[in-house]
Amino acid sequence: MANPATLTDLETPALLIDLDRLERNLDRVAEYAREHGLRLRPHTKTHKTPEIGRMQLDRGAVGLTVDPAVGAHVDDPMLASGTPDLLVAYPVLGQKKLERLAEVARHTRVTVAFDSFEVADGLAEIAAAKGLRFGALVEANLGMNRVGLTPGSELMRLAAHVAASPQLELEGVNFYPGNVWPPDEDAESKFEQVRQGVARLREDFERAGLPLGIVSGGSSPTLFRSHEIEGLNEIRPGTYVFNDGDLVEAGHCTWDDCAASVLTTVISTPREGFGMLDGGSKTFSSDRIPGQDPPLFGRIVEVPEARIYKQNEEHGHVDFREAGERPRIGDRLRVIPNHVCVCVNLHEKMYGIRGDRVEHVWDVRGRGKLQ
Repeated sequence: MANPATLTDLETPALLIDLDRLERNLDRVAEYAREHGLRLRPHTKTHKTPEIGRMQLDRGAVGLTVDPAVGAHVDDPMLASGTPDLLVAYPVLGQKKLERLAEVARHTRVTVAFDSFEVADGLAEIAAAKGLRFGALVEANLGMNRVGLTPGSELMRLAAHVAASPQLELEGVNFYPGNVWPPDEDAESKFEQVRQGVARLREDFERAGLPLGIVSGGSSPTLFRSHEIEGLNEIRPGTYVFNDGDLVEAGHCTWDDCAASVLTTVISTPREGFGMLDGGSKTFSSDRIPGQDPPLFGRIVEVPEARIYKQNEEHGHVDFREAGERPRIGDRLRVIPNHVCVCVNLHEKMYGIRGDRVEHVWDVRGRGKLQ
């Protein structure tokens, strides 16, 4: 079957990617990384497609970051991007996962971030058995309180253990400042905690005589402040490729920077001023924007005054009463999701568009890979 040529050829709901905005987002971050001498190893959890991974590499990314299950498969879609380097930013545990990871390492360089002796020893054991060597980043907790060890003696014992292993190459440290979320009142103090944490890590590694070639961190909300963290030399943003409602509300970008939207159809207008879209929680995700009251479930591009105030699995409930023009049954509307990473994971395909033309049809090859 031929690919659709225009938006009118698409069935709804359909996940659209505005190519002009996508390319602008990619160029902006690539230029920022170059300007500040930062390695860019972007996280692919947002787009999950090798074609976009290739676009990031072509703009200077040193490699790509992947999530645990996808990164531990020899059919990892990011291998198809031709990346020279994969960072698995997640502890890899379990013999089957390690076996698959070893196969990936025969195709490209693999680095793993982790925070325990158990993961380090498992990686070393499979590497010895397969005649391989993995790169390693020890994970630090600089305030996120998810994974990672607090800077100090325990983290340095792990780093020394890794450095002593013939099968592991200690590259440095990894952290994620996802707790720094403007415009939270304490965002600035949390950012300062990250700055101080990185300074402590540098002092500890220097005192121990251990290599610290890479200090890897960064998130999309803190992306353009990365250069303010002295010693940080690698960033791993993910959501920036598309942006979403979360990041707009955080002040990171504008609605005009949001490259992803879901094309939907008004399927019912059962009450005056209200309508139903053919998309709900299985289309946009059920994620809410932190602090938004009342919560909404996406922004309608054509009628931003309208409110998607409720979702069922297949239905989006819309209040059009504040909108100047009320759509009719059959009208098509584009919805920018709150959290685009989860939204992409719900779709099998993405349609790259310029204006009304469909230039690309991409399979979301990394979606739903949990094993």
